Parts: sequence; C-alpha cells; structure tokens
Amino acid sequence: MMGAELEIVAESGSARVGRLITERGVVDTPAFMPVGTRGAVKTLSPGDLSDLGAQILLANLYHLSLRPGVEVIEGLGGIHRFVGWQGPILTDSGGYQIYSLSRLREVDEDGVTFQNHLDGAPMRLTPELVAERQQRLGVDIAMVLDECPPWPVEEETARASLERTLVWARRCREAWRDEGPGSLFGIVQGSTFRPLREEAVERLTALELDGYAIGGVSVGEPDLERGSVVEWTAPRLPRDRPRYLMGVGYPGDILHAVRQGVDLFDCVLPTRSARHGLLFTRGGELRIKHAEFREADEPPDPECSCPTCRQVSRAFLHHLCRYEPMTAHVLATRHNLAFYLDFLSEVRQAIETGTLPELESRFVFDRRGEAPAASP
Repeated sequence: MMGAELEIVAESGSARVGRLITERGVVDTPAFMPVGTRGAVKTLSPGDLSDLGAQILLANLYHLSLRPGVEVIEGLGGIHRFVGWQGPILTDSGGYQIYSLSRLREVDEDGVTFQNHLDGAPMRLTPELVAERQQRLGVDIAMVLDECPPWPVEEETARASLERTLVWARRCREAWRDEGPGSLFGIVQGSTFRPLREEAVERLTALELDGYAIGGVSVGEPDLERGSVVEWTAPRLPRDRPRYLMGVGYPGDILHAVRQGVDLFDCVLPTRSARHGLLFTRGGELRIKHAEFREADEPPDPECSCPTCRQVSRAFLHHLCRYEPMTAHVLATRHNLAFYLDFLSEVRQAIETGTLPELESRFVFDRRGEAPAASP
C-alpha cells in the first residue's frame, strides 16, 4: 500500500521540509490545511483559497454524508468537482464527532450510531463504511475511523478506546481498495498516557498505512500535556511517511510540533477566530472589536501582504465588526488564513536555511485560553 508519497528535501534537527506527492498535486510541507467541513471554508471561495496559497483542503465525512450525501456528490463527479477545488482534499472520518457529539451517539465494537444533529435520524458509521464512502467521494487522503476520547479520562477507559481504535484501523485497512483512489492514514490515540501512545504507534505502524496522524489532542488538556503527547509520538512514527497533527492550533503549538517532525496541520482556529474579531499577526493577537482600534490607521499586520492588510486599516475593520459584520468576517478570514499559510511558508524557508530560532524571535506567540468552541 502506498498512495501519497513524502519526499524529504531538507532537515533541521527533527524538523523537515517535504513534498507530499498526491494524484492531485504536490503539497509543500510543513503545511496548514484550511478547514472546509462541508466542502467550503466559511466566507471564502475556492479561488480565494488558491490566491492565499492554500495547497490542500480538509473536509469531513460525517457532515458530507448528512448533507448533501455521498450518493449526490458521487453522482456529480466526485468531491473535487462538487466543491470546485482541484487540489488535494483530506477528509476526516467522523471520529471527532464521536467526541463532540457524545450525547447523540452510541459506540459499540462494530462502529458508531449517531442520532444526527440535524433531525435526529440515525446514521451508522463502521470502519468499512468509512473506507468505502471516502473512496466513493474520491478524496486524496482518507482517515480511518477512530474513537477520540475526552479529557480528562481514566487510563482504563483510554485503554479500551485505544483497543477499539486499533481494531477499527485494521478493518479500515482491510476494506480499503488499493486499486481505488486516495491514501489511507491511521490515527494514534491514547489520551495523555505515554505508554498507550507508544504502544499505539507500534501497533498502528504495523499496518503499513500511507501516513499517520496524532489524534485526541486539543480536547481540553493542558498545553504542557498536549506538547508532551506530540514529543512522545511524532519521532516514533515512520520517517518516510507523512505525519499529521489533528486540530492544532495556535502558531506556537504548530512550531513546537514542526520541531518534532510533524508535516501537516489543520484547525478551525484562524477562521472561527476571524468571525469573533480575533486577528493573528506577527506582533501578537488583535481583538479588533476593542475600542483602542477605533482610530487606528495602520493595517492589521504591517508585515502582511494579504489583500486585507494591503487595503484596509484596523479602524475600518473595527467599524465593520460593529456595522457590517459579514464584510468584516470575509476580510478577517482572508487575513487569518493568509497569516497561517504565510507562517508555514516562512517555517519551511527557516528549516531549509537553518534559521528556525531566528524565525521564532520575529513572532509574538500568544496563547489566551482555549479556542472558541468547536462546531459538531
């Protein structure tokens, strides 16, 4: 089994620059994937994403299965044609919804049954269905079905969840059609228990999947424990396969994970924060709704070349947040995604030139509590 291939072109310590080669194109890594849960990033078009430098998009099988349905997307020519994005697409399997919709689902050894959050009708996901549906969509990277446990969790419960996730990964692998489209990635679980994480890596990599993700983080655990999970896990994953940290996060967390050898990232933080008036800049976070920006004439980030920073001031964005929120959402989302994509581009350059410490000194990495609550 070998779908997407990772070609490592530069290293600095454990950090590496690579080329993730897929049938739909090459992704320069480390890379950030904008989150288009239902196939679209809120307020932005596929053309906007391309113009900002995005190379790969993330969507969600659970949500697409509900609306408009796998059959509809398949009948319209597959997910790329349906959403108007011709680059690579990665889909999460629905494992995160096992965590986020815990009151609306029942997990058993065979899979999970949701009382879906739209109308309460049952929807069944099994490892085999997850593999089949993602290949029918025509995605480039598919995730196995996993159980994402909450935090805090007892070690015994985390152990049971891990065993289920490993069984599901094997079943996904067995159901995956190697002659079909796309690549299949496994997900390392184990909560914040180091022995479980290390065991998960050993048993999951024995399946020889196309890539591996670190899951079950950013679910409420303290920053230090989240960082420790990445440090325990990433270096043990196969060097020649892509490594993906799911749902992270703040720029400082991303840089820490890059130093451990992680290649792919996704998070709703830049887009959801934009809709709450929080902007990421090289000088730190801006809460643009605050009165201090009412007469601020400078751009949101003077060092940013995105359309928002080239065209409007902090004062205008402050004004729009109060009186034209839809326009404010568009402009802020463009900026935040540009910041994340440009940040990863600068990280790649710093790895190639051996200047990661100097890059870190050019940014102010704020961390002010948790991100706004995630949607289902």
